[in-house]
Amino acid sequence: MRYIIAAIKPYKLEEVRAALTGLGVRGMMVSEIKGFGTQSGHTEIYRGAEYEVNFVPKIKIEIAVSAALADSVVETIARVSRTGKIGDGKIFVLDLKDALRVRTGDSGEDAL
Repeated sequence: MRYIIAAIKPYKLEEVRAALTGLGVRGMMVSEIKGFGTQSGHTEIYRGAEYEVNFVPKIKIEIAVSAALADSVVETIARVSRTGKIGDGKIFVLDLKDALRVRTGDSGEDAL
């Protein structure tokens, strides 16, 4: 099993969700986050005053999938969320030791 964490631009969330659903991904967790990387923020003007925004809004997607599906999920997130501009995001893939569905007690891939 793999645990995939992706940080993407907020307006790409619905496209990514639809593409992953088409692949057979049955669930995901989504959080609003702020961060910076190479992009390292930008300057904005609000009511005539200029100020620096150091943390850029992003969406964090967390998905647990079988190892067989992981490469397709990563490729799909990368393809759908790519704009070609700085700040498109990052994808991390971790080995997932176990999972447990609380309601039924199913564990491992059965819990996914």
